[in-house]
Amino acid sequence: MGAQYASELARFVTDEGLRLDVALLAHFQGNHYPPIPSSCVNSAIAAIDAADSGAWDSEIDLPRGVSWRGRHSAPARAIIEGWHLKEFLAIYSDD
Repeated sequence: MGAQYASELARFVTDEGLRLDVALLAHFQGNHYPPIPSSCVNSAIAAIDAADSGAWDSEIDLPRGVSWRGRHSAPARAIIEGWHLKEFLAIYSDD
């Protein structure tokens, strides 16, 4: 599992049309213990979008019940690193 599983999920998003939210949920459930809550998917997508646009330090809102250093938001960089999302960078766009 781990990075290889995340890479495969990212490849399925780009090559096979798997929805990013579905891939992230599988990543959160399969690559993390304890699993990252499904409510974090939207924050992960926002962090990916921010990082892809170069805004690594932009603050991303976290869902209710999730905090980072006592705050209800976290820099995109912290989310990418903490939730192991680097394999998903540059694969998703709102366009």
